[in-house]
Amino acid sequence: MLSKSNPKLIITILRCLFVVFMITNSYGQNTTYNQFWNEIQFNQTLSKKWSTEIDLSAAYSSTESSSNLFENTIQRSIRGWAHYYFSPRWKFSTFIAHYNNKDVPEIGQFESPEWRFALQGIYYFHKTGYTLSTRMRTEFRHMKNQDDDYENVFRYRQQIKYIQPINSKVLREGVIYAVASDEIYLKSGTKVTGESFFDRNRLNVGAGYLFSDDIQIELTYCNEFLPRNSGNQITNAASVTISFNNLLRNLQKRIANNHSPKDEEE
Repeated sequence: MLSKSNPKLIITILRCLFVVFMITNSYGQNTTYNQFWNEIQFNQTLSKKWSTEIDLSAAYSSTESSSNLFENTIQRSIRGWAHYYFSPRWKFSTFIAHYNNKDVPEIGQFESPEWRFALQGIYYFHKTGYTLSTRMRTEFRHMKNQDDDYENVFRYRQQIKYIQPINSKVLREGVIYAVASDEIYLKSGTKVTGESFFDRNRLNVGAGYLFSDDIQIELTYCNEFLPRNSGNQITNAASVTISFNNLLRNLQKRIANNHSPKDEEE
């Protein structure tokens, strides 16, 4: 049973499978890029069952002639979420997003604006001292191809994720945690994304820190393998994610406390 397995062993197996996959696909011509991804997340609690989220992100890339991570801005996006907490183990979500994929010929990318809609479910295996989860996401993508026509792409993503607090048994203020995940992407064949059914594999390892229950930062390294007809692509990316929970509500409370009746009397 998965819930009784050693999560560290599971992550090790996933890494080994990823290495094997890389080796078996090494016969093709590989192109490697170094990239930097950043995202800011704003989460707002509505009730015990519902919350909303807005994400702002950007991605930068090197080219074959330059190793500079910030040589080109390749993507900017905005994404709006709705989350429903069905039970302590199940969380269901949906989002709508716009991705501005820039025209960057140096990495074989053409301008491709995209609207994306997704349905997602996460199942949590809560254990003392660590959390193991699996995420299922179906995406509907409406994006422009090289002929300036819009195509519809369906993509399915399956992820397994492991979180281990370092200096505590639970995630709370002042805690550092380790995180590792592996995700596969499967898609429909189109002109804009290629005909291959397997889209990519994404492996993440890193760490995070909770400044408070409402502010945290996560730093990760991502190794992404993309099989393509024109040659396989490998991306090594440094990623920074900053999350704010109930930012507006907390600011309003702070302002209200600074203008309390006691201060006015003084």
